[in-house]
Amino acid sequence: MGNQLEYELIEKKARQRQRIRRIITYVFLAFWAVMVLFPFYWMVLTSIKSYSAYNSEYIPKFYTLSPTLQNYVDAFTAVPLARYFLNTLIFTVATTVLMMIVIVLAAFAFARLNFKGKNFVFVLFLSLMMIPNELVIITNFVTITNLDLRNTFLGLILPSVTSVFYIYLLKENFEQIPDNLYYAAKVDGTSDFRYLWRVMIPISRPTLITITILKVIECWNSYVWPRLITDDENYFLVSNGIQEIRENGFGRENIPAMMAAVVVISVPLIVLFLIFRKKIMAGVARGGLKG
Repeated sequence: MGNQLEYELIEKKARQRQRIRRIITYVFLAFWAVMVLFPFYWMVLTSIKSYSAYNSEYIPKFYTLSPTLQNYVDAFTAVPLARYFLNTLIFTVATTVLMMIVIVLAAFAFARLNFKGKNFVFVLFLSLMMIPNELVIITNFVTITNLDLRNTFLGLILPSVTSVFYIYLLKENFEQIPDNLYYAAKVDGTSDFRYLWRVMIPISRPTLITITILKVIECWNSYVWPRLITDDENYFLVSNGIQEIRENGFGRENIPAMMAAVVVISVPLIVLFLIFRKKIMAGVARGGLKG
């Protein structure tokens, strides 16, 4: 009887400790969520304040009693924001599609095909990751300028159609697929391209989706390269169009209108993440084929 009471007491204390740990964890996560989400809340809040109401606040308020959508109307009328969106969409879709074709074929070649110097070439590929990005930008700028591709979509897209890191990531994923599948397919007379399309791509779909979404985000947020290679407003993207909005659209003082433009620009990425969040997590968490 005494042993049973002692066991129940120990179990009760263990449950209490577990409950305390859970409470501390939830409190920490809630605090961290507030810290992460607060800038977004402040951005949206500022975007629905009128210009006069914003400037009259000597002490910033965390709410507004007179919200307005006029700032969003100004975001599409005072500047060609719709054109920036269209340019960014063209740039993002074209760059992502071309990059996926390049990296899938390159990763397949390094993972499955046998040719002389394969390991040496792959080491050279990896060594490119050590080159500072500033040097690559300078080289790309000189090349695109010499080809007379400034202020063109082709000049925007070409330097971004490959990625050594994504090739490496996808190659490692392809190599997790058992060799027996490849040999069996070759015995049946399946071509390399058909095997890639029917076997390797479906198995590696979570990783491919993750890479695609990461590339879309990268293109959507691209700033330095579009800013260097374009000085024609007809080719501005939403990222570098923000600077044009600030300088020649609303003015430096109209912060609410600026925040409205930023909200509009941020919404597509937020929606993209909410739709594909599970696939993103699956692709990141997956280290290879589970046996």
